Amino acid sequence: MSTPETRKFTLKSSDGEAFEVDEGVAVQCQTIKRIIEDDCVDTTTVIPLANVTGNILSKVIEYCKKHVAPTSATDDEVKAFDEEFVKLDHPTLFDLIMAANYLDIKSLLDLTCLKVADMIKDYSPEEVRKVFNIENDFTPEEEAAIRNEHSWAFE
Repeated sequence: MSTPETRKFTLKSSDGEAFEVDEGVAVQCQTIKRIIEDDCVDTTTVIPLANVTGNILSKVIEYCKKHVAPTSATDDEVKAFDEEFVKLDHPTLFDLIMAANYLDIKSLLDLTCLKVADMIKDYSPEEVRKVFNIENDFTPEEEAAIRNEHSWAFE
């Protein structure tokens, strides 16, 4: 019988790419961990991930491999990896956030959301709308009323 460290699972992305990963990597995704713990799969079963493309799944796996415990990397090495890891174009970063949420990887979700927060912290509401492609559904009068009511937020 194989040990947990040597068991491998195959993850299949929404676009049909298959990735074989060690159990230690797979169980960082709480969604997959629950499937494994509930004996819903074995090492011959392919685990379909309908909401994650192959490109994004490969990034998720890269992240999980670096964060698998116990790791030989120092805290500084992991921190440096994380800083480089989130230097992504906006669509990829947003897809990674969605994947981290779907797969329930709290540390990756926190990291990617922090990156977005850092990106927009000095943006005006108009700039945030542009970055996130958000339509302004307020009339000019409604927006003026909100700005007056919450003036502290627009300083």
